[in-house]
Amino acid sequence: MEILNSASFQRLQGAVKASEMRQRVISNNIANVETPHFKRAEVIFESMLEQSLKSGSLENHVGKKTDSRHFDIGITSGNMPIPKVVVDERTVMGNHKNNVDVDSEMSLLAKNQLNYSFYVQQLNHEMKMMNIAIEGRG
Repeated sequence: MEILNSASFQRLQGAVKASEMRQRVISNNIANVETPHFKRAEVIFESMLEQSLKSGSLENHVGKKTDSRHFDIGITSGNMPIPKVVVDERTVMGNHKNNVDVDSEMSLLAKNQLNYSFYVQQLNHEMKMMNIAIEGRG
């Protein structure tokens, strides 16, 4: 459906996927807080999205394809950044050479939950507005 291929909708979808991945990664970090030599990981997405927006590789307009031989214009799934998991190998805390700070991870978990809730609310709002436009009533 072309309505769901808008740039803002795809950015929100990417942010929700990144938040879901971040939830798993942070939970894994917390679960391994006492594991010797465990190295914490984090998800990188927002900075990559920001760089893509600044560089202009993500267009705000999407061209309508009227023929399968036409080129894609604007945002496509190929130029939307994909969330990456990065392991922090450089830092060490404590005698067990683990670098997980449970307090920091818990605050990151709470922040991620707030972000996820916001992204889902925005997606719901977008869908509601599309529904109102299609039905023609509020």
